[in-house]
Amino acid sequence: MRRRKAKKIAILPDPIFKDVQVTKFVNNMMLDGKKNLAFKIFYDAMEMVDAKLEDATGLETWKKALENITPVVEVRSRRVGGATFQIPTPVREGRKESLAMKWLIGYSRKRNEKTMAQKLAAEVIAASKEEGAAYKKKEDTLRMAEANKAFSHFRF
Repeated sequence: MRRRKAKKIAILPDPIFKDVQVTKFVNNMMLDGKKNLAFKIFYDAMEMVDAKLEDATGLETWKKALENITPVVEVRSRRVGGATFQIPTPVREGRKESLAMKWLIGYSRKRNEKTMAQKLAAEVIAASKEEGAAYKKKEDTLRMAEANKAFSHFRF
């Protein structure tokens, strides 16, 4: 890299749970700069998760869901001698969190419930039980890395 490294922007914790990870999640979920609406959707979803599950709070369930769908390895394309190989590489810490959040939000949006809060709540509950589309995405990524383990010596 020729330029200096970009500075990390400090993210403030959210108003209710006082957690920076929640704010990062809401920032990813936000559309068109509507942060208040994104926070409302998240908090409504956590209330729904609280109501459906008695054994754990909404925030604990959400953190467990994120932990369950966090990828360990991913495949990256690398061109070697005219052929393109899918090379398994470990995922950096910040990217792990980012991918898990993006998968959870993306697959929540594709669900068939009525409101976004209901979609998010259902996907969080599914991911915390190690099921649902976001968890399947993590499993598929892991399976792809396992299948291409033979090319790991091409790692860059």
